Amino acid sequence: MKILSIHLLLLVLVQFANAQRAVIRGDFADPSVIKVGKSYYAAATSSNWAPAYPVMKSKDLKNWKQTGSIFPDLTSWADYYYWAPELNYDNGKVYAYYTAHKKGGNLCIGVASADSPEGPFKDHGPLVCQEAGSIDGFPIRDENNKLYLIWKEDGNSIGQPTPIWIQALNEERTQLTGEKKELFRNDKPWEGNLVEGVSVIKNNGYFYAIYAAAGCCGAGCTYATGIARAKNLMGPWEKYAANPILTGQGDWICPGHGTAIMHKGKNYFMYHAYDKTSTQYTGRQALIRGFEFTPDNWLRFTDEYLSPSNKNLAYTSTDNFDKKSLNLQWSWSVFNKPEYELKNGRLALQIKDEREIFIARRIDSPNYQATVETVPGKNPLAGVALIGDEKNLIYAVAKQDSIHVTIARDGARSSLGKFPVAAADKHLFLKMDVKNNKEISFSYSLNGDDFTKLDITMPDISYLPPWDRAVRAGILAKGVQGDVAVVEGFVFKSE
Repeated sequence: MKILSIHLLLLVLVQFANAQRAVIRGDFADPSVIKVGKSYYAAATSSNWAPAYPVMKSKDLKNWKQTGSIFPDLTSWADYYYWAPELNYDNGKVYAYYTAHKKGGNLCIGVASADSPEGPFKDHGPLVCQEAGSIDGFPIRDENNKLYLIWKEDGNSIGQPTPIWIQALNEERTQLTGEKKELFRNDKPWEGNLVEGVSVIKNNGYFYAIYAAAGCCGAGCTYATGIARAKNLMGPWEKYAANPILTGQGDWICPGHGTAIMHKGKNYFMYHAYDKTSTQYTGRQALIRGFEFTPDNWLRFTDEYLSPSNKNLAYTSTDNFDKKSLNLQWSWSVFNKPEYELKNGRLALQIKDEREIFIARRIDSPNYQATVETVPGKNPLAGVALIGDEKNLIYAVAKQDSIHVTIARDGARSSLGKFPVAAADKHLFLKMDVKNNKEISFSYSLNGDDFTKLDITMPDISYLPPWDRAVRAGILAKGVQGDVAVVEGFVFKSE
């Protein structure tokens, strides 16, 4: 029996070692990656969270650290849905082709440039705005080195097919030239109502388009990855008869929308997928998998995965607000940028109107805790929150004499309880504990050590993740205009 137990343990350890793990955990959808010098840089969809498009840096494609964002402040022409940035390094310049919703219009593809992937980026505005919407821009040079832009017309948003278009782009990256041409569209059963997220590479006289199809997001996702090829960039394009070439496997489902990259002479693909356990609650996470070209000039994925060096998924992150600016873990709604001051190790949030104001961070597991140390005021309330978006959230906030737990669904807010507490002249700690994605509880402490659980009926929070994003944990304040809510610390523990 002892020998059998050892063999089982070894089997588990081998399976864990060989299992594919996310290189960037938490919500990092539609990832794009480039190499500049000896470093790799990746950016991803931020949707309705700001700053727009987080930028990550790595030396080995396995271990990543955030360096900033493409747009610390939002662009002047767009208001929301900051999707699918495509990084490109060409002739010593870095370009970011991105999708965003034009004010008063629809989805457009814009472009920004910088001398370094770490910015600052200069926005050059939109390149193409079709009536149905234009998304997923990808730059590529043809066999004669002429620059083109490939993109998807967002026909699925109005019940129409989704053509993949190509059109010449000037070298300044400020204007499309000539006429657009369709490369292919969703015409195969497995592709469902869309094809999108095209990434083009060249090999052995062929252009290869790695593309995503079917349903990208949420609990009912059906996303998968296909391949098409052409001798000339303008076509004709031939889809692989055995598509899709990448579907759900192991711990991951709905894989797609990524970028090919070379590393140590090998081909890899960075893309996103949902973890089977945490699904849409942690969002679409970044994975890297190897691929190779076949003798008959197609492409197949291998079982070589790149994974982070640290196999311990549990960690603790602390913010004492002792810097001159918010650290890079924080983001906020594109519809309600917070006004704040950092001074003497405290975060002071300025209340602008009756709306909740919040900053939040990505989660990356189904089990986690977030604790906010508040300095209770007489009127403003501050505390901890789990946030889908500004209309869907749950939070526990406190002032000097009471704690309030509130849940919001589609903008309708309901009280889950009001609890008296004597916190005048004391700090008050509010803790949120989430288990298995959906089991949530709140507790409080006056010393940071001994916590008392708040007696509320466990609410149904399965609705919280937006269709294209994950939930986030963070700090929330509310009150009336002119109030200032003060927070002195934040601790996040991921299990």
